[in-house]
Amino acid sequence: MTDRVYPSSKVATNGATTTAAANPTATKPQPLRQPYRPQPQYHHRRQRRSNRSLCCCCCFWSILIFLIVALLAAIAGTALYVLYRPHRPEFTVTSFKIGKLNLTDNADGASSHLVTRFNLTLASKNPNNHLSFAYESFALTVSANNDVVLGNGSIPAFFSDTKNFTSFRSIITAAAELDVESAKSLRSDLRRKAGVPMMLQMDTKVKVTVGGKLKSKKVGIRVTCQQIKGVAPKGKSPSVASVADSHCKVDLRIKIWRWTF
Repeated sequence: MTDRVYPSSKVATNGATTTAAANPTATKPQPLRQPYRPQPQYHHRRQRRSNRSLCCCCCFWSILIFLIVALLAAIAGTALYVLYRPHRPEFTVTSFKIGKLNLTDNADGASSHLVTRFNLTLASKNPNNHLSFAYESFALTVSANNDVVLGNGSIPAFFSDTKNFTSFRSIITAAAELDVESAKSLRSDLRRKAGVPMMLQMDTKVKVTVGGKLKSKKVGIRVTCQQIKGVAPKGKSPSVASVADSHCKVDLRIKIWRWTF
C-alpha cells in the first residue's frame, strides 16, 4: 500500500512567519505623539527689561545734567553778585501838577464824562558802578486808589549809564466815559480835603549791560509810585499835588506763555 503524506503544521507556521516577515509594517506599533508645549518666550521679557533700563538711564542723566546746569548758573550768579554788587534802578516823582480834573454828568444820567490833564516830572537814578540800563519807551497810567483810570501817557526810550541821573517830563491826559459806580467812587474822592489819592504806574522793558561787555536780554519791569495826593484845580491855574510822601517800587515783569508775574 502506498503511504499518504499529510502536510505538517510547521509548514503552515512557517508560511505565516514568512507572510509576517514580508509585511513588517503590519504588526509594527506606531509611536505615540507628544503633546505640543510652547516654549517660554524669554526674549520678550529681556526686551522689556532692556527698554525699562534705557528709560531709567535717560531720566537719570537728564536730571543729573539739569542739576549740574542749575548749580553752574547759581555759582555764576553768585560770582557776578559778589563782583558787581548790582542794585535796582531808582525812580522818583519830583513834581506832579493837575491842570484838569473835571467830572460832569451826561444828559442820560447813565454815565459821566471825565476830562483830565497832568504834568509830571520824573527822575531816574542808576546807583551801580558796573551796570548800565537801556530802557525802551515807558507806558504811563495814572489811576485813583479805587482803580479808576485818570489818564495815560508815555516817556521816550533812554539810556542810563553807571552813576547816572536822568530827569524827564511827561503829559498825561484822558477824555473818557465813566459808568455810574466809577463816577460815584471818584466823586467821593474829590470831596476829600486831603485830595484824591493817586497812583502812577510805568511799564517798560530794559536791557542790562554788565561791565560794558556782558549784555542781558530784555526784561519787563513795572514801576509803581504811590502816596500821591492832589485836589482839582480851581480856575485856570493848575494845582500842585503832594509828592513828599510818595515812593516808587521797581518790580520785574516775567512773562511765561499767557501769564505775567
